[in-house]
Amino acid sequence: MALKIFLDGKLVPESEAKVSVFDHGLLYGDGVFEGIRVYNGRIFKLPEHLDRLFASAQAIMLNVPMSREELTKACRETCAANGLRDGYIRLVVTRGVGYLGLNPFKCPKASVFIIASTIELYPEAVYRDGLKLITAATQRINPAALSPSIKSLNYLNNILAKIEAVNAGTVEAIMLNSEGYVAECTGDNIFIVRGGKLETPPVSAGALNGITRAVVMELAKQLGVPVSEPNLTRYDLTTADECFLTGTAAEIVPVASIDGRVIGSGKPGALTLKLTEAFRKLAQTTGTAI
Repeated sequence: MALKIFLDGKLVPESEAKVSVFDHGLLYGDGVFEGIRVYNGRIFKLPEHLDRLFASAQAIMLNVPMSREELTKACRETCAANGLRDGYIRLVVTRGVGYLGLNPFKCPKASVFIIASTIELYPEAVYRDGLKLITAATQRINPAALSPSIKSLNYLNNILAKIEAVNAGTVEAIMLNSEGYVAECTGDNIFIVRGGKLETPPVSAGALNGITRAVVMELAKQLGVPVSEPNLTRYDLTTADECFLTGTAAEIVPVASIDGRVIGSGKPGALTLKLTEAFRKLAQTTGTAI
C-alpha cells in the first residue's frame, strides 16, 4: 500500500510528495528534522522532539510555519493514515523554495513534510552479540563552527565517517573531535560503564543532545547508577567495562569491540541489559496517542 505523506498542510500519496529543485533544503542542506519513534500506537517523547526541532530552527533563524499543536496533530494524522502502530516518523522543515544562492531570506516560506513508516533496525544478532565499532579518521565538526545541538539536514560529516565504517566491514564508527576526545558515532550517542558509573561525552565535545540519550541517563539515575558527562578518550572506551550506543532508531545497542579491542566480556553487559529492559518498558507504555 502506498504511503500517505504530510506535505505543507495536507496528506498526499507518496507519488505526489515532491519538493522543488529550488528548495534550499535540497540545494544547501538548509533545514532541520527530527526522527521520532512510534511504539504500540503512541508517539514516543513527541514534546521533547518538538522542543528540539523548534530550538534547532531558532538557532538557524528558520521560521517553522506550524505551531507545536499543529505539528502534533499532523504527526498523529499521518500515522493514522498509514495504519502505523510501531515504526518511525521523519519530521522535516526545509528553508523552502528560493533563488540560487545562499541567502536564506530569499526563501519566503519554509516547507514541512512528515513521513510515517516502518523502520529498518540493526539485525537482532547485533542486540544479542554486540556491535563492532571502528574509530573514523573523519573528525566531528568543531562545535564552535556548527553546534551539534542543531539537528540539521546537512549530514555530510557523518556520512563521510559512515563510509569509513562500511568500508571497514561494519556499520558504525566513533567520531573524535579536533582535540582528540570522543564526540559521538555517525548516527548514535555513545556511553561507557566503568567502576559502576555511566559516562557519556558532553554536548560541548560535539555530541548531539539526543532524546534517547537523555532518557537513558534518567533511567540510570532511577536505578541508582551515577551518571556523568566527562571528556572521553579512545583509551577510556577501549578499557571500559561496558559500552553501548543510543539513538531514536537504534534504541540501545551493545558494543562488543572497538578497533579490534574486546569491550568487557565481549557481550552485552549487566547494566546495558538492565537499561534496555527499562527503556523498552517505558517506550511501550508512554507517549502521545495516535
